[in-house]
This record gives sequence, C-alpha cells and structure tokens, in this order.
Amino acid sequence: MQSNELIFFVRALCADGSKFMKSSGSFERRFGKYAIKNLSLVLIICYGVGYIFQWMYPAFLSYLFLNPYEIVYHGQIWRLVTWLIVPPSGFDFFTLLMLYFYYSLGTTLERTWGTYRYNVYIFSGVLFTILGAFLLFAYTLIFKESSQTAAQLWVLWGGFGTFPYLAAMFSTFYVNMSIFLAFAGTYPNMQVMLFFMIPIKIRILGIIYGALLVFQFLTGTIADKIIIAASLMNFIVFFITGRGKVHMSPKQAKRRQEFRREVKKTTRSTRHKCAICGRTDETNPELQFRFCSKCAGNYEYCEDHIFTHTHVKTNDNPQL
Repeated sequence: MQSNELIFFVRALCADGSKFMKSSGSFERRFGKYAIKNLSLVLIICYGVGYIFQWMYPAFLSYLFLNPYEIVYHGQIWRLVTWLIVPPSGFDFFTLLMLYFYYSLGTTLERTWGTYRYNVYIFSGVLFTILGAFLLFAYTLIFKESSQTAAQLWVLWGGFGTFPYLAAMFSTFYVNMSIFLAFAGTYPNMQVMLFFMIPIKIRILGIIYGALLVFQFLTGTIADKIIIAASLMNFIVFFITGRGKVHMSPKQAKRRQEFRREVKKTTRSTRHKCAICGRTDETNPELQFRFCSKCAGNYEYCEDHIFTHTHVKTNDNPQL
C-alpha cells in the first residue's frame, strides 16, 4: 500500500512539474518580445553613467542609492531604479578587466539560455535585492526602540541626517557575482586562465567564491546576511529548479541560437491549405478555405475547389 502511495505521489509531482514548465513556456511566448537584448551591455552602459557622476559629482551619488528610508519618508521613488547605475567599486584598470569579464560571461549566458530567461535571471536578482533592502529597513523600523542593533542600523540608514552607509551597501556587486556563479554552474568544466597564467576549471573558482560568500554570510552582521541572501536568491532559485542547467559548450549554444534564427526566418505559419491546388492563406490571403464534411479525413479546400472536388473516401487521394 505504501509503495502505491509513493508511486502516486511521484506521478503527481511530475505532473505538477510539467504544468510548471508549460506555464513558464507560455509566459516566455507572451512576454518574451519585451526582453532586453544584450542586457549585459546595457548594464555596463549604466555603470559608465554612474562613473561619470562619481567623477564629476561624487556627492550626487547618495541621491541614487537604494535607500528605503528616503523612499518611505521623502517619496524619492526614483531610487528604486537609479541604484542600478551606482558603480559597485572605484574605477581603475582592474575595473575595466572585470567589466569585460562579466560582459563576456553575461553574453554567453544570454546565448545559452535565451534573452528572455537571462532577463528573468538578472531582473529577479534586482527585485530580490530591493525586497531585501525593504526587509532590513522594516526590521530596523520595528525594533529600533528595543534593539541596540536596530538602533545602529537606523543611524546607518541616515535616520539622523547621517550619511546612508547602509544604503550604499545595496549595490549590484552581488548581482554581478550571481552572473559568475550562474556561468560556473552552466559550464563547470570550462577552463579559464587565472591571472592570465594559471589554467583552472571555472567550477573550482565557483566553489571558492561560493565558500567565501558562505563565510561572509555566517560571520557577517544581519545587514550582511540579508544583502548576500537577497542578491543571490536568483541563483539559488534558478538552479534549484533546474532552469540553469545546460549541457552544451558556448560554441554549441551559439550554433543553436543561429539555427533558431534561421528557422524563424524560413518557417512560415500556414493555417489553411487547399488539398487540390496547394494554395494557402499566406500565398493567397484573398481566398476563403473550408473543410469538407463529406470527405473521409480532414481535407480543406479553397473556394474554387470546395464545390468542384471529388469527395475523398477511405485510402483515396483528393482530386477534381
């Protein structure tokens, strides 16, 4: 009896999983046209704008931070978007290398997963980061009178007119880190040159970075824990559900994308075709097409042959 119940549970779970995949596919068909192509380049351009502000008006960056205190108390809702252009670090030659590195990883993932899924991955990381900021602010607001930790966080949010150090911590640093972890999870056996000299498989780097993040999470403050967990939640969700697992090389992924583009160019969506003359609603949109109820099988005819054809019997071919 228990084995039958187990089999029933597994079948139900598989059915639910297939329904989920079908629903996600329907979302992609419906909203995929709104996905931003070459999203990694768009993010780098946003960083470029942020570095210009950092160079010309460094104090202005504080008005772009993701700061729930200013959003809730002063209505500065633009911060929900503008924090994306705040650079996660200073600008130097190493920054250029890192930007190029993340651009290469991001564009490869976009070719592998598709533009829609890559958009979902990045923007879910952005959304989780925003939710994490408001969650931490809610904790601060509720317990600032009874908890010394919350009272200190209130000061770090800029609650007494101080510089919002805590808001500055909510950047795209860990979102970029999630891109690297996603690449390591998708192509674990790919080899890269560490410091341009040491060959190493990218899964090893992923394990090292993952271990460092776990260490920072365990030893950090409550703010560190929420920032790390929120920013990397997209990676956790994406790979637990198996949506990031792809068993192909970047060259194979590129060839698949090129194949899909060519198929999309050459494929024609014909809904109606005359069984006699072969004309379709695409080649002759002015024609009307009807199915014949007296023919054996699903035979459709244009308006010129719907009344003049010989009715098809079993194992026959349509003819005039």
